[in-house]
Amino acid sequence: MDLQKQGSMGFENNSVSTKSFGLKDKVGYLCGDLGNDFTFIFASMYLMIFYTNVWGISPSLVGTLFLVSRCIDAFTDVTMGRIVDKCKTTKDGKFRPWIKRMAGPVALASFLMYQSSLAGASMTVKVIVMFATYILWGSICYTAINIPYGSMASAMTDVQEQRAALSTWRSLGANFASIIIGSIVPQIIYYADANGNQIVSASKFTLVAGIFSICALLCYMICYTLTTERIKLEPTQKEENVSLAETFKTIISNRALLAIIGAAIVLLLSQFMGQTMNQYLFASYFKNINALSSLSMVGLPLSLGLATVSGVIASKFGKKEFSAFGMFLAAACYGIAYFMKLTNPWIFIGLYVLAGIGVTGFNMFIWAHITDVIDYNEVKFGERNDGVIYGVYSFSRKIGQALAGGLGGYALGFIGFNATAQEQTTQVLDGIYALATLFPAVCYGIVALIMLLGYPLSKKVIAENGRILAEKRANQ
Repeated sequence: MDLQKQGSMGFENNSVSTKSFGLKDKVGYLCGDLGNDFTFIFASMYLMIFYTNVWGISPSLVGTLFLVSRCIDAFTDVTMGRIVDKCKTTKDGKFRPWIKRMAGPVALASFLMYQSSLAGASMTVKVIVMFATYILWGSICYTAINIPYGSMASAMTDVQEQRAALSTWRSLGANFASIIIGSIVPQIIYYADANGNQIVSASKFTLVAGIFSICALLCYMICYTLTTERIKLEPTQKEENVSLAETFKTIISNRALLAIIGAAIVLLLSQFMGQTMNQYLFASYFKNINALSSLSMVGLPLSLGLATVSGVIASKFGKKEFSAFGMFLAAACYGIAYFMKLTNPWIFIGLYVLAGIGVTGFNMFIWAHITDVIDYNEVKFGERNDGVIYGVYSFSRKIGQALAGGLGGYALGFIGFNATAQEQTTQVLDGIYALATLFPAVCYGIVALIMLLGYPLSKKVIAENGRILAEKRANQ
């Protein structure tokens, strides 16, 4: 076994002589995020619908749930990151064992959230179960599998091109999950009444949740089986003695991390608000569930097309540069949709596809951005802190989702949405349309400005950081 010590990383980094990085790793890593998103994206798109339309809970109370759980995540995400960083490497690796340990619990916890049999229970019982099951799933089980999964890329390879490939394949996994969930679920859980209003089937909601939990479990097992950790990362005594406060002091000085966190929060605020509002937009405003399914299907060609050219785009234009352009494009498309006040869902989908080029392109690079941020942290401070940085970033993504869910719930309440009504008023429908168009237009514009003006890792800077790290490691 050939060992190569790289002390500059703050870890004993030992490259283990084993099978080479290849397609199996990419497919396995894709399946890991596919497993994550069978529960995560399903919750992002439909949990609000389940709570309001099946259990009859007010949107504002659901919004409160999302915000409270994110406060808990502030502790659980970072704590899990510290645990991961301090874990010793086993024969299965440093991170992979967590996937096997937590695959069952996270799948079961997800299923427990969607129990239609409780629809007739008292409101007190439903609220207690809602808080307990959502926090169990999101703040504990999902955190305990997602943090190690995300950090695992650093142990699978230390080659930048291969890490970029993992980011692309991970994004494909998320896109596949979004397409599957967004296109199939509406056809199953909705049915039309005599007046053409779209009604939710409570029992089918629970059935779909159970199927997705099983799919998540299978995907996690595929991820565990196909991936290999090649880089042995053991914390040095210096790293073990660094306090959490000292680690945070370093992290909050990382301008690149702060910028990408800000961009992530606003981006996800827009994406998840859009995913939630699109359910109401197509069911109540357009009254066209088939168009809603088609909306999700358009993501497949976008994802596959951008995946094939993402490497060329990053090499020629730079990840930061293309991300900023993509966000400006998305903002313009949603702004046009808002001012046109569309009544034809297919024209809306056309603008959605054009905006999706920018949004999908940004998401293709998001995990490569985090790798660049970790490298930047090493260049600037001499420490990588892979697990903690990923934990902090993961928490910021959950903040974006929570704010979307919280603001979505409060916004629906503000515009007068009535969960028990078969048909909404014109004022409510206009409000839903504004939330689905103007809101993302503003948010994507903000993300573009953050990436353009606040995020320091341009193509030139990334190349220089790579040169510095290569030189440091060559001299070890």
